[in-house]
Amino acid sequence: MKKQFVSLLFLLICSSIQAQNNKFNLLIGTYTKGCDSKGIYMYEFDSDTGDFNFKNASENTVNPSYLTVSTDNSFVYSVNENGNESKVSAFSYTPSNGKLDFINSQNSMGADPCYIINDEKNVIVANYSGGNIAVFGKNSDGSIGEAKQVVQHYGKGSNVKRQEGPHVHMVHFSPDRKFVLSNDLGNDKVYSYEYNPNSNRTALKLKDSFAVAAGSGPRHLAFSKNGKYIYLLQELTGGLTIFCYSKGKLKKVDQTTILEKDFQGTFTGADIHISPDGKFLYASNRGEANTISTFKILKNGKLESQGQTSSLGKGPRNFAIDPTGNFLLVAHQYTNDIVIFKRNKSTGALTYSGKRIALCAPVCLVFTKNK
Repeated sequence: MKKQFVSLLFLLICSSIQAQNNKFNLLIGTYTKGCDSKGIYMYEFDSDTGDFNFKNASENTVNPSYLTVSTDNSFVYSVNENGNESKVSAFSYTPSNGKLDFINSQNSMGADPCYIINDEKNVIVANYSGGNIAVFGKNSDGSIGEAKQVVQHYGKGSNVKRQEGPHVHMVHFSPDRKFVLSNDLGNDKVYSYEYNPNSNRTALKLKDSFAVAAGSGPRHLAFSKNGKYIYLLQELTGGLTIFCYSKGKLKKVDQTTILEKDFQGTFTGADIHISPDGKFLYASNRGEANTISTFKILKNGKLESQGQTSSLGKGPRNFAIDPTGNFLLVAHQYTNDIVIFKRNKSTGALTYSGKRIALCAPVCLVFTKNK
């Protein structure tokens, strides 16, 4: 009887640990000026069921449209996308209850920052309207120091309305953290910078640049799981370019599109992510399309389209796949909700779970550990 009790207790403990392992925190960045939003929201997300529970929110944070979390899960950094008054902010972060406490902010050194990354030494920001990259040092208390470097881009593209000047839309670490890649929607280029995190003046040094098709507007990129390929999404044409990647160098190997065949409406490509197992790539499309395109990643790095799925809302600017790969969540900027899709890990197919998080203008989703 005692052995049975011990066995039962062991199973219960294991089940409890497993249940906790499948629960994550979901950080959500929003726009705050068009509707009622406090800024950054925190929900607990169950990756077994797709259920969610509100945990906490920041206090009156202006337009935190993009977020990044420190590797030790102790700090959150956000852009404050606000024209010429834009800033970059630091928060202490308590994963257990989702509490965010403001530490400090710095001028973003360029208008309308739209992407942010960090490591142990620096916070790096892409300023869209400013057309530049700003590198900020990090202090021991998690606060952001003054900008140590600003890298200005130049040039314009063939789309007069959208490419009148440089528009840096992303910064992204290479898998080995030796390079930072940056997409410029305004001049149709992808830049590769050698990265020296310890430098106080030249953390970024230009290694190479690659020009894409005129008027395409490179927006976001994703690395393959093995780090050998880069997938680049073009906002203005819906193009999806595949590159071989090695030591900061890119070589184009193929081109496809996120657009449905014979689609005639308006569109703007937005976000791109690869499933945790590295087998499928997804890309979001806005405008009148409002879809998520699914691709199977082949052994040679090329893509095989699996079709498009309605995002069930308007303006799917950002989406995220939970760490287990069970669910894909889509943030709709214009219909004020996050739609939760179940993922078929074998086929990559998306099925609406029937669950949505209602929230003002969500535009960025980041999963973190809950402790």
